[in-house]
Amino acid sequence: MKTIRWGILGLGKIAHSFTKDLLTVPGSQLYGVASRSQEKAEDFKTEYKAEKAYGSYEALAKDPEIDIIYIATPHVRHCQDSILCMTNGKAVLCEKPFAMNAEEVEKMIACAKENNVLLMEALWTRMMPHFNFVLDELHSGKYGKIEKMASDFCFEAEFKPEGRLWDKKLGGGALLDVGIYPIFCVLAILGKPETISAKAKMGKTDVDIENDITFTYNDGAKAFIKAGIAIKTPTTATIICENGLIYLHPRFHNTDKVTTILEGVKTEHDFDYKSKGYNFEIMHMADLLREGKKESGLMTHDLSRLIIDTLDKVREKIDLVY
Repeated sequence: MKTIRWGILGLGKIAHSFTKDLLTVPGSQLYGVASRSQEKAEDFKTEYKAEKAYGSYEALAKDPEIDIIYIATPHVRHCQDSILCMTNGKAVLCEKPFAMNAEEVEKMIACAKENNVLLMEALWTRMMPHFNFVLDELHSGKYGKIEKMASDFCFEAEFKPEGRLWDKKLGGGALLDVGIYPIFCVLAILGKPETISAKAKMGKTDVDIENDITFTYNDGAKAFIKAGIAIKTPTTATIICENGLIYLHPRFHNTDKVTTILEGVKTEHDFDYKSKGYNFEIMHMADLLREGKKESGLMTHDLSRLIIDTLDKVREKIDLVY
């Protein structure tokens, strides 16, 4: 099995969580890390025993020894940082949201095709066993028609006007940071909605701090979504069907527990993850690269297009302009 050499571009909080799981994956090696601060890069390198530390993103992108670069910079940089890496021949796993809007996502996909490299949005839930179990259960047809879905992701973030979550210049707010998870969950299960309604509460820094969103489908199904950074909710997902229901426990996007009720029979499913859950997308991305693939069959470019198009439509509804 070819060892895949990884680079990490952007060394904030999520990069630490991702790297801890990366170090558990056989056949994947942390090779290079990059920050705009050489000192920060050196500290990260030392902590996780990387081979190289760079004080610029360009230097990491140009390192010929690196196979894949994980983009962990703020939302507003995803497009430019992904393109930098892809134009240097690197496969890219870019954190969600893929970019700030559909126009940027199209630029990224076009760049991947032009440079013949692998590109995937790091929406890790799509690669996790519990979520694939849920999809398989629903696709079996035994639950019958989906009638209703409800999914939420809200937490109470400390108010820091200069922080990533609260700074509009960095793409702050609830929708792009956590709202993407319940929106992804609904889209992956029910597909593109016929209509979207949404309302939002705006905070002191003019970013959305609470969203209530409803998707309506031609067959009568409805999905109710809530996202927020100033309130706390259980962060679950419930799928109500003709013959039963499926419940994803907190926090649904990386939970190891799913409850199913089918024709009155309740079953608890425990996936007992030993990791945070990033290892599944890391393994998937590495396998794709070994196989010479340029696109994931799970987290496809079209699914990323649908997600960003839906996020754009919700932003229109709530008058959120970056």
